[in-house]
Amino acid sequence: MTEALIGFAALLVLVFLRIPIAFAMGLVGLVGFGIISGWTPSLAMTARLVIDTGQDYGLSVIPLFILMGNFVSRAGLSAELFAASNAFLGHRRGGLAMATIVACGGFSAICGSSLATAATMAKVAMPSMRKYGYGDSLAAASIAAGGTLGILIPPSVILVIYGLITEQSIGKLFAAGILPGLIGILFYLGAVQFVVARRPGDGPKGERLSWPDRMRALSGVWGTVLLFVIVLGGIYGGVFTPTEAAGFGAGGAFVIALARGTLTWRALFDVLVDSARTTAMLFTVLIGALIFSNFVNRAGLPDGLLDLVTGFNVPPMVVILLILAVYIVLGCVFESLSMLLLTVPIFFPLVESLGFDLIWFGIIVVVVTEISLITPPVGLNVFVLSGVLPDVSTGTIFRGVTPFWCADIVRLALLVFVPGLSLFLPGLIGP
Repeated sequence: MTEALIGFAALLVLVFLRIPIAFAMGLVGLVGFGIISGWTPSLAMTARLVIDTGQDYGLSVIPLFILMGNFVSRAGLSAELFAASNAFLGHRRGGLAMATIVACGGFSAICGSSLATAATMAKVAMPSMRKYGYGDSLAAASIAAGGTLGILIPPSVILVIYGLITEQSIGKLFAAGILPGLIGILFYLGAVQFVVARRPGDGPKGERLSWPDRMRALSGVWGTVLLFVIVLGGIYGGVFTPTEAAGFGAGGAFVIALARGTLTWRALFDVLVDSARTTAMLFTVLIGALIFSNFVNRAGLPDGLLDLVTGFNVPPMVVILLILAVYIVLGCVFESLSMLLLTVPIFFPLVESLGFDLIWFGIIVVVVTEISLITPPVGLNVFVLSGVLPDVSTGTIFRGVTPFWCADIVRLALLVFVPGLSLFLPGLIGP
């Protein structure tokens, strides 16, 4: 266990020296494993992991969902989602911000990426909010917070990776993310109401549309509904596996983008290159995390943690709360995927041995990861928005998201102490 703790310290040093997290985890894992077991086994382990990860059929779901999200962004479905949400909510105080959050939730259901959701919705929603005089703080914060839903509402790449690491059903994880995702939307709407109650000028009322106009706006979301039904309906109906569902989803998104005339040869090339680049990044981080995980497992960290917890004789829920505290602290330093890949292989054996459901724990981990996307100093969604909206400072966005991550803390507590909110829908699927 001592070697593992030294490895963690070395990893933190490399991260603060701005070594990419994937290479830092891989390097520490390779050297640590070599010190414990010898250099030949360490090199053999690393080579085997690289080959096995690249050839793993289960992991093919990741590039397919990424490809689907890129085609969806290119098809412009986000504009229809925002228009439909705005038609029903825009006339209320803070209504455009609430419409943005609802649209982010809908876009998450066919995208699976928080960063892509935030960047896409910024281009769609920000001009409308500025047109009606919304404060930059509330406008940008609603996009940043709404974007975090992309890693929870299925299909979610993060949930896929968690399922592969812990060997849990991806279909059940997707089902488990639905209710917490909807609760997240409701809590974010409450955060908007809290802001406009204190500062009414930040969220003035928009235009009220007639019911015929609302119905016309609602009819524009058929593409989103179709993809959602194809992907999730196919999985839960037993028509195809999650990997096959991702393939059908990517194919459906391609057809929709083609039918809408948004897919030129140049656009297709950009989509494919961006998907390949993102996939390569994810696989590099994943391989680095697996190498590091093998090292800490060989060093006996999971068993050491279990012995430590057993020795203190504390209630299992206290252990969960301590793990969540670790996640919240790490979220201030690490980006979301790296944090998940670094910690889940260490914590999930402990959580399982304490008798907790790993599907429930997966949702808890993802919600904590959502919080890290909008909290300083890392807050990747905030930095993505500052790149898309260069005239809005990161400080302005961080101040604006404070009510939203406070709402997330309340939601996290609710999900921790009421596990049924996460486990009800997976329980309907069966064993």
